[in-house]
Amino acid sequence: MGFFNKILSTLGIGDAEAEETKNTETAPATATPAATEAPGAAPTPDAPATSPPPVAIPVVDVMAKLEAMAEANPQKLNWKTSIVDLLKLLGLENSYGVRKELAAELGCPSELMGDSAQMNMWLHKTVLRKIAENGGNIPQDLLD
Repeated sequence: MGFFNKILSTLGIGDAEAEETKNTETAPATATPAATEAPGAAPTPDAPATSPPPVAIPVVDVMAKLEAMAEANPQKLNWKTSIVDLLKLLGLENSYGVRKELAAELGCPSELMGDSAQMNMWLHKTVLRKIAENGGNIPQDLLD
């Protein structure tokens, strides 16, 4: 996901997680040969099929970050209800073209894509939901 990754990265979500996942995925591969070379240990058929344990998604205090950014911003941005203001607060491009591209990236229904107001409402809720899915502490009332 292109533009959505910029949102996560700006909030401090994603880059560290991707690096952590990458390190977790490579760690078992380097540990496996040492384990099979141990004296008396025979390789088991299911050894290559084992996958690393799921990595817990660290929770990022997105609300505190956004509130602090809003306080420091000279504009009064209504980021809790407006995708334009949310993107502006994050210092990201918020043009109609970028929002339409982001909506397509996140799977916005085609019937909403033709109406910018409906697309924006869908996009705002979806972006907040996806931030929450990636470890952001978004309150339930903003997700409904």
